[in-house]
Amino acid sequence: MQVKDIMVKHPACCTPNTPLQEIAQEMIKHDCGCIPIVESDLHPKLVGVVTDRDIVCRTVAKGKNPQFLSASDCMTSQVTTATPDTDLDTCCHLMEEHQVRRIPVVDALGNCYGIISQADIVQACEPETTAEVLKDISRHTDASSRAAVI
Repeated sequence: MQVKDIMVKHPACCTPNTPLQEIAQEMIKHDCGCIPIVESDLHPKLVGVVTDRDIVCRTVAKGKNPQFLSASDCMTSQVTTATPDTDLDTCCHLMEEHQVRRIPVVDALGNCYGIISQADIVQACEPETTAEVLKDISRHTDASSRAAVI
């Protein structure tokens, strides 16, 4: 099985200039905790992601007012990605290695094509695989690295 078989295609995306409040509203609208950030509406090249955790840990917890901030103020820009043709085992290993719960899927040009989450894997994989992936994604890390988990 490949990533393209279970990923969410064409996820809601925002740009670096999108206000955080709007990003949070998109998360509510689409029932998700991660919004891919692309260069622009016309150029959907992935430049980062904003997670609900990014908003909390990088703004609210530091006393910053998210109403006055945009995606570029708290996004994770070093993002682990997959391609549509990445096999599911490789994707699971990437999630485990980088301790991330979601991986954006990009095409050959780096354009955001989809997103795959641990929930997608739970629904598609055998219970043994799911248990191993969840265990490894959730292993203990120090506080500084946990802020970038997506």
